[in-house]
Amino acid sequence: MTTHSTSSYRHRRTLTLLLAGLATLGPFSIDTYMPSFPAIGASLHISPLQLQQTLSVYLISFAVMMLFHGPFSDSFGRRPIILVSLLVFVLASIGCVFSYDINHLLIFRGIQGMSAGAGMVVGRAMIRDLFAGHEAQKLMSQVTMIFGISPAVAPVIGGWLHVWFGWHSVFVFLALFGLILFAFCFRYLPETLPEIGRQPFAAKPLLKNYRMVLSNRQFLFLAGTVSFNFAGFFLYIASAPVFVIQHLKLAENQFAWLFIPAVSGMIIGAFLSGKVAGRISAQETIKYAFMLLITAAGLNLGYNLVFPPSLPWAVLPVLLYGLGMSLAMPTISLLALDLYPLNRGLVSSMQGFAQTMLNAGVAGLASPFLSFSMVALAAGMGAFLLLGLFSWVNYLKVKGQEALCTN
Repeated sequence: MTTHSTSSYRHRRTLTLLLAGLATLGPFSIDTYMPSFPAIGASLHISPLQLQQTLSVYLISFAVMMLFHGPFSDSFGRRPIILVSLLVFVLASIGCVFSYDINHLLIFRGIQGMSAGAGMVVGRAMIRDLFAGHEAQKLMSQVTMIFGISPAVAPVIGGWLHVWFGWHSVFVFLALFGLILFAFCFRYLPETLPEIGRQPFAAKPLLKNYRMVLSNRQFLFLAGTVSFNFAGFFLYIASAPVFVIQHLKLAENQFAWLFIPAVSGMIIGAFLSGKVAGRISAQETIKYAFMLLITAAGLNLGYNLVFPPSLPWAVLPVLLYGLGMSLAMPTISLLALDLYPLNRGLVSSMQGFAQTMLNAGVAGLASPFLSFSMVALAAGMGAFLLLGLFSWVNYLKVKGQEALCTN
């Protein structure tokens, strides 16, 4: 290996780790404090519904700010947006540590959400700034693999921190994690959008670009495919406290029984996505992914209709579903980004907004409504998957119609 190729490899590896670390900020902010739900409720004297609102408020603010992270990065550059957002996240995490009632906790959770999504949104745009075709899919898959570890690791870390030091220590950990990310990004994260490629920051052209993307049916159906597929998976993440503690009868430090299988599926799917990049077409990749998703949802519903929940059978369908979901996700995301090469940050923002707003609905409405029953959770997963499949079929239909009109 030559010196140049060694340097290029190291640069790519560093970029992959940084972008994956930034993407994990969101899952860590969601999953790390879940084992502490009962203790936070008791400490702040709040109901389970009020406690669930700390997740919903985070997700809503996360989604709303996603509309701006991408356009800001299209105008001011990728690097400044990420660094400023990390500093805000650190300060918000410190605020959560010192929250003494539900109102203060909701405020700082909202600020956490506003800042935590920048790395995920801007990171997708950075990948497409630097790479094209199967190279972009490979890097996106590598980031997804590392990102996929976080939902498994986060509740385990959170559970042990809770047992050792109490629930406040979870937010101390998040503040330190954000600070470490800031230090490494300040030192190593490059700027991938040159001055000549930046868009003017003004309300009129920005609104015009929003309308342009929102009027594109291909984008809407691609965003729907990613969002609904992920919602079937996220339903179990949002329901983790009930799923683990009530249905599986496990303790606060045993969330790994759900998260490790679920995330293992995500990692395997992302690995396979990278392996098939450049070998089979995007449509073929997504076809195989939906075959896995349909199998997983069918097995999940069938098992829970017949048997009571027990390990490992209750979590294996979630593993298979995560595999299919992450096999499809990098390819679908790149298809969406390629619709508007000059506005990748905005497209990434819009996709992230759609996905996160749906996740907020899952956390605030679907999870409390369905988590009382394993059968209801399985049916919810299946319903979200059917909506994702509907979106993908309609994307193919619209793409074919527009191709005929062009010819």
